[in-house]
Amino acid sequence: METNIISELTTFIEHAPTAFHAVAELKEILKQEGFEELKESEKWKIKPGKRYYVTRNNSSIIAVKAGKELDNYSFHVTASHSDSPAFKLKENAEIEVAKKYTVLNTEGYGGMICQTWFDRPLSLAGRVMVKNGERIETRLVKVDRDLLMIPSLAIHMDRKVNEGRAVNKQIDMLPVLSGSVKEQGEVRSLVAEELGLKDTDIYGMDLFLYNRMGAVRWGSNREFIGCPRLDDLQCAYGTLAGFLAADDGKKSEKEAKKEAQREYGAVYALFDNEEIGSGTKQGADSTFLSDVIQCICDALELSGSARRDLLAGSFLLSADNAHGVHPNHPEKSDPTNRPYLNGGIVLKFQGSQKYTTDAYSAAVVRNICKEQGIPCQNFANRADVAGGSTLGNISSAHVSIPAADIGLAQLAMHAAFETAGAEDTAYLAAFSEAYFRG
Repeated sequence: METNIISELTTFIEHAPTAFHAVAELKEILKQEGFEELKESEKWKIKPGKRYYVTRNNSSIIAVKAGKELDNYSFHVTASHSDSPAFKLKENAEIEVAKKYTVLNTEGYGGMICQTWFDRPLSLAGRVMVKNGERIETRLVKVDRDLLMIPSLAIHMDRKVNEGRAVNKQIDMLPVLSGSVKEQGEVRSLVAEELGLKDTDIYGMDLFLYNRMGAVRWGSNREFIGCPRLDDLQCAYGTLAGFLAADDGKKSEKEAKKEAQREYGAVYALFDNEEIGSGTKQGADSTFLSDVIQCICDALELSGSARRDLLAGSFLLSADNAHGVHPNHPEKSDPTNRPYLNGGIVLKFQGSQKYTTDAYSAAVVRNICKEQGIPCQNFANRADVAGGSTLGNISSAHVSIPAADIGLAQLAMHAAFETAGAEDTAYLAAFSEAYFRG
């Protein structure tokens, strides 16, 4: 299973250079698995036991398996994110330099490690808004060739580069497009050509730089995987694999007895914009999840006290990767909560509740791990270092249910090329399958 799921994961990531592409890939997977698309603008007709999905902004998606028995009903939810730190193309992007080069005007999206973007083959991907008759439609574009590079300044011109130097995104991080002068609109023309359109057909673009380097297995025993965008597409895919595998035909006798006590509807959520705080209409700090749950309850005629009972018995897993102990900097990790790559599910704790895990939700996760023979480890920030946050506490503020933050250990988080354990995606898939089966 390990080799197969790694191949599936890396193929998924290769096809998902942006959040828009990740959601498009998921839509195709869900359609093949028999999920029916719902539209937010239409009234939903949900039937018990059926499968559905809905998207927002083409960059967030929620999929639902509606339970069959509606007495004593609740939800098991996972939430991950579709976006990764990158450089976003600005409007009027072409900049002429010394009448010899054309570079592109960009800005940072999220907190990337800038130095890792130098001297790599890059290209452009994203969504394009196209006029088709009287309608504005979305088209996805991925320029599938080595198009751009951000060249480093030679050490001869910056002798202190290895002593640490601040990177200025407006000066140092502009990618080179051409060794000649290009007019304004060159990128639009390039994108139009990729899509077989006229320049005048394009009315808007959300384009990002993406790393062209493919995934690799490395280490003396091939125990690591290196890949762009592991944060958070590794968790997005691992939880999806478990979500899809948790069908009725695989329930054990023990699970069937548990299900007789409570019926679980499975909800898989993938949100955009986590890397910039989630405060968008399609982010975790929106009404997207609560809207979907409300519409499901309305369609299943679960309202009032029934909805409150449903939420009280529900559970949310925020699945976003965690910092593994760095081999060259073990001192950067907490003294006693130190996750390692290939060490299984990571439970994430923080007293400020930027991670939602508490004693109860940790016990739920640990119990599933123990029952399934899946290793489990803990992460906490050093008390003197401000850590990051994720979408668990944001989501649970809108849908107030017990929640835990989990992830998989990785190195070089927010680099252009990250490292994770080769065994961990399979652990997450197995864990998620057991979780969704109840």
